[in-house]
Amino acid sequence: MERVICLALGYAFGLFQTGYMYGKLHKIDLRQYGSGNSGTTNALRVMGWKAGLAVFIGDFLKTVIPCLLVRILFQNQGSMMYLLILYTGLGVILGHNFPFYMGFKGGKGIAATAGLLVSVDWRITLICLVVFVGCVALTRYVSLGSILVVTAFLAGMIYWGHKGDYGLGSQYLTEFYCVAAFITLMAVWRHRANIGRLIHGTENKLGAKKNA
Repeated sequence: MERVICLALGYAFGLFQTGYMYGKLHKIDLRQYGSGNSGTTNALRVMGWKAGLAVFIGDFLKTVIPCLLVRILFQNQGSMMYLLILYTGLGVILGHNFPFYMGFKGGKGIAATAGLLVSVDWRITLICLVVFVGCVALTRYVSLGSILVVTAFLAGMIYWGHKGDYGLGSQYLTEFYCVAAFITLMAVWRHRANIGRLIHGTENKLGAKKNA
C-alpha cells in the first residue's frame, strides 16, 4: 500500500506540466514545435534560456516536493524509506512523461529525475552534474548528457545500495535496484529517437538551429 500511495502521489505531482503551462502563458504549445516534447530542452530551444530555466526549476521541484512529503509521511519506515522515495520519483516521471489529460504525451523526465537525484543522494547528484556538464560542454549534445546521467544514476544506486548506505533491508534491495533500473531504461527509451540521430550524426547540438 505504501508503494501505491507513493506512486499515486508522485504521478499527481508529475501531471503539473511546467513546459506546457509556461508555453500557454506565452500563447505557444510546445508540443507543436521543435521535438514535440513539453520538457526543458525543447522549451530552451523554442523559447530561449529563460523559458528553459523556468521549466527546469518547475519540473525539478515537482519531484523534490513529493519526495519531502514522503519522508515526513513515512518517517517511521526506516528500512524502506529510500525505496519509497524511489517509487515517488518514478510516479512523478510517469506523470511527466505520460500525462493522461494531454493524450499521454509529455516530456522525457530528465529534469524530474534531477529532482529525484537530489532527494536521494547528494553524492550521485554531484557525479551526475559533472557528467552532464562535461558531456554537453564537450559535445553540445543534451540528449547524450541526459542518457549518461541516468546511467550514472543507476550505477550510483547499485554501488551505494550494495554498500548499505541507504539502510535498506535485504528484502528491499533487489526491488530498489529494479525500480532504479526501470527509471533508467524508461529514460533511455524516451530518447530512442535521439539515439538514432546520434548514431547517424544528425542529432541537434545545443545552440544550433533545430533540424526539421
